[in-house]
Amino acid sequence: MTALISRDDLKAAIDAGAVTLVDALGGEYYAKLHLPGAVALVRDDVDAEAPTLLPDRDAAIVTYCSNPACPNSGQVADRLTALGYTNVRKYREGIEDWADAGLPLESA
Repeated sequence: MTALISRDDLKAAIDAGAVTLVDALGGEYYAKLHLPGAVALVRDDVDAEAPTLLPDRDAAIVTYCSNPACPNSGQVADRLTALGYTNVRKYREGIEDWADAGLPLESA
């Protein structure tokens, strides 16, 4: 199971520039709103796109999707781990929690 990260710890990591965010919703959801600096990567594209989007397999990576009921972030995190990424965590509460806290979002 993928380790989790709290909103406060994630915000601190983003502020420090110490994490790569992966939006596991992708598509129109990503285009509409995503966490600052996030890259879009959905489960079906992980094998093909991860080496280009995430070249450092030891970098801190955090996946997220919409909320705790959404399985996407866990599926992407599990696949990244299976491909040899060593520092993958999941922000289980997702973009809904981030937005509800009034934290910044971006759109494409």
